[in-house]
Amino acid sequence: MFGISPMQLVIILVIVVLLFGTKKLRGLGGDLGSAMKGFKKAMGDDDKEKDADFVAKEIVEDKSTDDAGSAESAEKTVQQTKSEHKENN
Repeated sequence: MFGISPMQLVIILVIVVLLFGTKKLRGLGGDLGSAMKGFKKAMGDDDKEKDADFVAKEIVEDKSTDDAGSAESAEKTVQQTKSEHKENN
C-alpha cells in the first residue's frame, strides 16, 4: 500500500545529489565508514581487554593458592599480564 517503487527511489536519489553535491555525499560516506570501523575496533578492543582481565585474575588466583602469595606479587602479575597484552596489540 505504501511501497516505494524503484522509479521513486531514483527520483529521490537525484534530488539528494542535486541538493548536497557529490563531494559532500562522498565525504559523508567516508566519515560514516570510518566511524563504523572505529566502533568495531573499539568493541573488539573491549572484548580483548575483558579477556586479559579474566586471564590476569586466573593467574593471580593460581599464584595465591600455590604459595599463599602476597598482595604485592599478585599486583605485579596483573600489571605484567596487562602490559604484555598491550604490547601484543
